[in-house]
Parts: sequence; C-alpha cells; structure tokens
Amino acid sequence: MARVAVLTVSDRGAAGEREDAGGPLIAELALAAGHEVVARAIVPDEQEQIAATLRAWADGGAADVIITTGGTGLTPRDVTPEATLAVAEREVPGIAVALVVNGLQHTPFAALTRGVAVTRGRTLIVNLPGNPKAVRQGMDVLLPLLGHAAELLQGPVEHGG
Repeated sequence: MARVAVLTVSDRGAAGEREDAGGPLIAELALAAGHEVVARAIVPDEQEQIAATLRAWADGGAADVIITTGGTGLTPRDVTPEATLAVAEREVPGIAVALVVNGLQHTPFAALTRGVAVTRGRTLIVNLPGNPKAVRQGMDVLLPLLGHAAELLQGPVEHGG
C-alpha cells in the first residue's frame, strides 16, 4: 500500500470554471487498489505554484507517491513537467516510457505527452495527462508499481539474486 497525493493542474479547474475529472478518477482508482489518498489539490498552470505544492507534499513526508494530472501537453501553458523537473532529485524514465508505450496502444496522440516521473526524497512524483481516458490508462500502468516503489523509497531493501 502507498500513501498517494493527487495534484490537478488546470487553470479552469482552479478557477472553478471546469469540473476536475482526472483528480477524482486517480483517487478512486488508487483507493480501489488498496492505497490511501492522503491529499488532493487543484492549482493553475503556474510553474511555481505546481513546484511549491510538489515540494511541500514531498518534503512534508505525507505521501509516498504524488500523481499529477494535467499540464503535460504542448501548449505554452502546459508546464507541469518543467515544475516537476525543477523539484526533482532523480528521474525515473522507465515509468514515463511505460506510460507512453501503453498510451500508444490506444491513440497516436500519446506520443505528444511530455509527462515525467521523478523522485524527491522518499517520494515518487509522476505526471499524467489531464484527459480522463489517458488518466485511466496511465493508472493501469502505475497501480501495480506504487506499493513496491514506495517500499523501495523508504529505505534499504534486500533484493534476491
């Protein structure tokens, strides 16, 4: 089990002009898989606000995994990957690759996502697109990984060999 925080990045969602579909879906799927949802928030597509929330949650130790939704596309306002990389200590490129490979099985537009996966301290941070279909597909990839990733980040683990 992992403690999961969910950050929705959306100008219109933060302004109350659009209902957040991705964040609740991430929370629902994480809970159904036996994980605990410890925090949720919506912020606008502002790099420093995104980074500040990621830093606060990771450095506060409340979450093993932070999953973002939104802000991973090609428009000038899509800055979630930049904010995530700004707080990163280490990249976890295999997760981003797995998300794109899985997404490409459903749509060629998955190749346009710029989401990243990183660690900060003992927290894994993963960017998912904002589209609920893409969120569900991304969670299919992430859910089997979350518990083990959280365990690995908490400290030394004996690996069989």
